[in-house]
Amino acid sequence: MHKPSEWKIHALVLAMVVVSEFIGIKSFQVGPGKAILLPMLYALVIGFLMGPKFLKVVNLEEMKLATPFIGLSVMLLIAKYGTTIGPSIPLLLKAGPALILQEIGNFGTIVFAFPIAMLLGFGREAIGAVHSIAREGNLAIIADMYGLESPEGRGVMGIYICGTLFGAIFFGIMAGFFASLKIFHPYALAMACGVGSASMMAASSGALTAVYPAMAKEIQAFASASNLLTAADGVYASIFVAIPFTEWLYRKFGRKDNVTRAAQADLAAGREGN
Repeated sequence: MHKPSEWKIHALVLAMVVVSEFIGIKSFQVGPGKAILLPMLYALVIGFLMGPKFLKVVNLEEMKLATPFIGLSVMLLIAKYGTTIGPSIPLLLKAGPALILQEIGNFGTIVFAFPIAMLLGFGREAIGAVHSIAREGNLAIIADMYGLESPEGRGVMGIYICGTLFGAIFFGIMAGFFASLKIFHPYALAMACGVGSASMMAASSGALTAVYPAMAKEIQAFASASNLLTAADGVYASIFVAIPFTEWLYRKFGRKDNVTRAAQADLAAGREGN
């Protein structure tokens, strides 16, 4: 068996980026909202089709070799966010603690999603799946704490893929719907766009600017700042609050057979380490 080549991975990624950017951003109206398809979605679908189950352009060894590059991509993405915030710092400061405290909303994800995961028969996959909306930063955290080959890693990766495929469409529709209700201030809706995902933020903020075209710059500034802060303080919220809370929920309310098997596996791993 030949050794996996990083050059092949880089070449395939470059080809996927070129094709995806050539297709460009596509948007369409869905009810009161606007769904936006971004190049990242095309790249994900193309990469999926290249896998061992379909075109077999890459094998499992090459897929594992590509895993560490996720962290590097996340750093470049966060740096890009920062360039959109600087000119609007005075406006953002007026928002006060609202931008910081919005991370509390992450508990809603856990409280609503955990019971559903249990009903679906999830094991420890639930910890990776429900502790957040599972974007790039969360992938890195779960990979570091548990490994992407673990049940928790499979959980977070599954939600990441579903979020990439359907999240942008869902958030675009939801943002347009809430904007059409005229209940919330556009700045509040813009802050809500920053859930830690570039594609979801772009789709939802794009729908908002379609409703409030005169406030397009302000909406983009608030959405980008919110997204950046969510990616930043969301790391600490996940490590110190969300994951321990989800672990506790799983030990307390998880299926007893799954919890027992997980405890036995942890005990066996500890014995091997000694």
